[in-house]
Amino acid sequence: MAVVVGYVATKEGRAALRRAAEECELRHTRLIVINSQRGGKDFDADEAAKFEAELETIQKKLTDLGLQNEVRQLVRGNEPAEDLIAVAEEENAEFIVIGLRRRTPVGKLILGSNAQRILLDATCPVLAVKASRED
Repeated sequence: MAVVVGYVATKEGRAALRRAAEECELRHTRLIVINSQRGGKDFDADEAAKFEAELETIQKKLTDLGLQNEVRQLVRGNEPAEDLIAVAEEENAEFIVIGLRRRTPVGKLILGSNAQRILLDATCPVLAVKASRED
């Protein structure tokens, strides 16, 4: 079993990662960190390389904490919700952890809501966390 966390370099992403690590420590289970990018014409290779370095740092910190972990950067043309749900199903995850932020109704309409799709479509439980001041 594993816990899957969706990670982006935001305070909400850091909150989700922190909570997922805490849960894995309590449950003595593996943590799978997923960063999903759509790719295609919007893909920025320089930005991806910078983010790859950040993911390596995260993996080292998790390993130093004694957590079994795997960090995946996915650029498959999927929405992040699709990637998180697919990995959770492939890995038979106990649950998914995501970070939430407040969005306007128009923002949800224009951009869609990965969080909503994950909450509604995931076959496993989903833990949604908000960022705190320390994130």
